[in-house]
This record gives sequence, structure tokens and C-alpha cells, in this order.
Amino acid sequence: MRILGIDPGLTRCGVGIVDVAGDRRATLVHVTVIRTAPGTQHESRLLAISKALDALLDEFEPARVALERVFADTNVSTVMGTAQVSGIAMVAAARRSLPVGMHTPTEVKAAVTGYGQADKKQVGTMVAKILRLEAAPKPADAADALALAICHAWRSPLGGLAAGVGDLHGGATPRGGAAQLTGAQAAWFAAEQAAKAASPERRGLRR
Repeated sequence: MRILGIDPGLTRCGVGIVDVAGDRRATLVHVTVIRTAPGTQHESRLLAISKALDALLDEFEPARVALERVFADTNVSTVMGTAQVSGIAMVAAARRSLPVGMHTPTEVKAAVTGYGQADKKQVGTMVAKILRLEAAPKPADAADALALAICHAWRSPLGGLAAGVGDLHGGATPRGGAAQLTGAQAAWFAAEQAAKAASPERRGLRR
């Protein structure tokens, strides 16, 4: 499955595209950062991002789109810009009938590192390892976008294991217990649940 991950931002919008096989092996397809100048008119910046996202969606034809879920922040203008870019991305996906998945930073960190409070350097290092790259993609927005795509692809199979017993990502245990999971999946599941319990985002705060 081809997933396009977006780390929304007005000045820097990270976009990462990966192909993920049935055995969870992920391969880098494309990564970039869409940039707009702060001095440019706001509507022009949004238009530039919209056109760039449209071009990437048309060129690489992903099956799904993954977005970082936006949370409140003390810098209201930054949050508003990020939310507007998220809206543009969702509309672009909807025009192509592509499913959109929203993931919190904690969920993404837990998926790729096994630790929901990992820092950006740790996320970048693990993204490079997962994708078999010589170095972590830079800037961090690029690595974050790839991490979002990987997280979205990896979460789907585990969600299927929890069918009939509740929401896996809300704290339920997969049917049959951890024995139904591979070692890597079981470790991730445990890390995700611990991260969710301690996540400041669950209390309405941004990381």
C-alpha cells in the first residue's frame, strides 16, 4: 500500500511517501518539504501549498493519506496556519476519494520508536533504519512526514486484530491476547498503550 504522510505547516510542510508491503516492510518513494515565505500574503501561501500537494497526489497516486492531528498551542497564529494546511490536505484527498487518517505525535512516536515521548532525533534515526536509509531525512519535517506514513500503514493490521473486542487504540487488548501478535507488534502495542496513558495531548496540551 502506498501512503502519503503530511506534517502540516505553513512555512514548512513535510510530505513523505512510502510503499508498505504486507509484511510491514516499508520503502521510501519520495520525500520533500513544501516551503512558503512568511512575508508572502497568507492566501498565496495556502494556494502554493495546495498546488504542490495536488501535484504530489497526482504524480504518486497514494492509496491513503496520513495527517498529524493538530492540537492547541500558546501560539494561536501558528496553530491556525497548521490547521488551515491540514484542511487543504484533507480536501485534496477527498477530491480523489482517498481515506485520511489522523494521528497524534505520541501515536506516531510510539509506532516508529516504541516510545511515545521520543524526541525528533530519535524519530529521524528510526525512520532512517526502517526505510534502510544512510541518514535521517532532513529537515525534521521530512522525517516526521515519513513517520506519519509508516505509522498509518502499521496501525491498520493491528486494528484488524482487535475486531469484535473494541477499539485497539483506545486501550483494548487484541483478541486472544498478545499471543496473536508478532514480537514487534506486541512491543509496539505495549508501548502505545503506555504512551497514551501518559500523553499530555490527551489532556488537551500540545507536545
